[in-house]
Amino acid sequence: MNKYRSHNCSELSENEINEMVYLSGWLHRKRDHGNLLFIDLRDHYGMTQCVIENNNDFFPLLEKTKSESVLKISGKVVKRSSGTENSDLKTGKIEISIKSVEVLSNAKDLPMPVFGEQDYPEDIRLKYRFLDLRRDEMHNNIILRSKVISFIRSEMLKLGFLEYQTPILTSSSPEGARDFLVPSRLNPGKFYALPQAPQQFKQLIMVSGFDKYFQIAPCFRDEDARADRSPGEFYQLDLEMSFVEQEDIFNVVEKLMVKLFKQFSSKKIIKEKFPRIPFEQAMKKYGTDKPDLRNPLIIQEITEIFKRDDVKFDIFKKLVKTGSVVRAIITKNTKNKPRSFFDNIDKWAKDQGASGLAYFTLEQGKEISGKGPVGKFFSEDALKEIMNNCNAEIGDSIFLACGKEKEIEKILSLAREKIASDLEIINKDEFAFCWIVDYPMYEYDDNLKKITFSHNPFSMPQGKIEELNFEKPLEIKAYQYDIVCNGIELSSGAIRNHLPELMYKLFSIAGYDKKELEEKFSGMINAFSFGAPPHGGIAPGIDRIVMLLAGKENIREVTLFPMNQNAQDLMMQAPSDVNDNQLKELGIKKSIEKN
Repeated sequence: MNKYRSHNCSELSENEINEMVYLSGWLHRKRDHGNLLFIDLRDHYGMTQCVIENNNDFFPLLEKTKSESVLKISGKVVKRSSGTENSDLKTGKIEISIKSVEVLSNAKDLPMPVFGEQDYPEDIRLKYRFLDLRRDEMHNNIILRSKVISFIRSEMLKLGFLEYQTPILTSSSPEGARDFLVPSRLNPGKFYALPQAPQQFKQLIMVSGFDKYFQIAPCFRDEDARADRSPGEFYQLDLEMSFVEQEDIFNVVEKLMVKLFKQFSSKKIIKEKFPRIPFEQAMKKYGTDKPDLRNPLIIQEITEIFKRDDVKFDIFKKLVKTGSVVRAIITKNTKNKPRSFFDNIDKWAKDQGASGLAYFTLEQGKEISGKGPVGKFFSEDALKEIMNNCNAEIGDSIFLACGKEKEIEKILSLAREKIASDLEIINKDEFAFCWIVDYPMYEYDDNLKKITFSHNPFSMPQGKIEELNFEKPLEIKAYQYDIVCNGIELSSGAIRNHLPELMYKLFSIAGYDKKELEEKFSGMINAFSFGAPPHGGIAPGIDRIVMLLAGKENIREVTLFPMNQNAQDLMMQAPSDVNDNQLKELGIKKSIEKN
């Protein structure tokens, strides 16, 4: 191949026995047997075992060479002795009898191990990410990411899309998160913004007459980190289509996701035609618009039962009279669970800031009764009504929560996850996709005391425009949708509002005047006034897709060089100070207020 290697560390087999070869790679590990020294040499492709006898002139050199040093090894391919083959290696039937060794680069003592997959503090892993990435698991995750992106590109082209690149330096716009700002040297006092998403540009591409756009797009948002969200930057499959309806978007994305997940995972896709779940239904049944459909537990509405005279649970009854709701989770055939199972869930709920979860188990004696702290407050007829309304049976348990609707949705959404985890009823070998549809166009913000957009402000409202009741904006639904898999939101999308006059009206309801709107979105609104096609799109997150395929719970496990929770790159020491001359060129004076 070249002066460094005739083969890589994964391709030698019994076919090359007795051949002289030379390999280069990292000293993965060594085993000293006194008269023999075994070396595992590793490169990007795999591993090859090499062996050197103590009478070889290079034996002392290898003895003192540290792990992760880079070596060039020359020698003869020989068959491993019977019983020493390694079936876990492609090269497991052969080894290299070393003739000579060249140390290409010496390694210092390692701050973290490369051999093995043991846990290590994340800050150390991120500071020495180049070492972390040498570990098999991390290395394979990044290779998977590359293959996924290549596959997506190929499939998008097959679906008739073309890839276009949009600007990185653009204007600031209110898209739900804080912008990263870049000062302009040539325009003192003014700033570019890094794009939170190519939202406006991809819509402008449609206005420009292109029909189907996609891009593996870098996005930048100054927001807090969490397991499925990286602070700073991330990548998404950004796509947009002209002259389409909602279902057209769904069909494209479903075809892609089914092919993609079948290609890179052996897990079963529960439904290849993804269920469409209205937002309101999702909130009532699951307490969230990101439901994990592998979880069979459903939230049930039982408020009306607490208006019965034969229900004596006075705490809940009083709350219901003041407008609270009562909802329940039914766990099937849990009558034999110990008291500690129920008490632990109640304690967990209190730890989450709730008042707890009331519970009882349905029993059958001479009559139906409720076993548990609150079971005595329900008559047999009331229990029968619960059973009928909630599809509950003798032996099932009922967990109850009472409060304001949004509070109940939040705690019972978490309770679904907690209870399902404790019962071990989620099949980890499945993917459960769904679409959440029919989002409200607006919501009332209790903190701001005003109506705000609930989702994407550029969305098209549902229904005929001339029939929309702008006097009741909270009743207006939009062509907005989310795609969810296993409780993780992969993306939001929408059919876009391409009509300037309608846009002015919709934004005015959210408190934006015409002047403000034109200042923020002048390019797009101006373009729409010259003829804009109906269009829509979506942007599934690449990081989250790969995270699911790799079976990881944190996107930093599938990202080459991520930041930590504080948005710091510990390896490159970013963000960093800049010198005064750089600031002077930009007309910026640094002033940090001390708390």
